[in-house]
Amino acid sequence: MNQREKPRDIKERTFLFALDIVELCRALEKQTDVYRTLGKQLLRSGTSIGANTEEAQAGQSNADFVSKYSIALKEARETIYWLKLLRESGLKNEDINFMIQEADELSRIIGAIIVNTKKGKSEK
Repeated sequence: MNQREKPRDIKERTFLFALDIVELCRALEKQTDVYRTLGKQLLRSGTSIGANTEEAQAGQSNADFVSKYSIALKEARETIYWLKLLRESGLKNEDINFMIQEADELSRIIGAIIVNTKKGKSEK
C-alpha cells in the first residue's frame, strides 16, 4: 500500500488496488469483531472492482461492457464508503486516506469509460 506509480492500464490498476484491499483486510482480521466484519464487506467490494473490470474486457456487446463497468463503479463507490467508515470509526492505518483517494480516482476513471462508451455507441 505504498505511493507507487499508478499504472495507466485500468485492469492492472484495479488489480493492484485489490491487492492493497487484501492487505488491509488481513490487518483487520487481527482487530475487534466490528473491524473484522467491516473488513469482510470491504474485501467483497474492493476486490470486485477489478473482477468486473476484467469481465468487461470480454463483454459480448457494448451493453455488456457498460453493464460490467457499471457494477465496477458501484463497487468502487461502496469501497469508498467502507474505507471512510473505518477511518471515521477510529481505525489507525496510515494507508486509508491513500486508498480512499485511489478508490475515488478509480471511480472517476470507470465513470469516464462508461460515458465515453455510451457516447461512442450513440454515434453509430
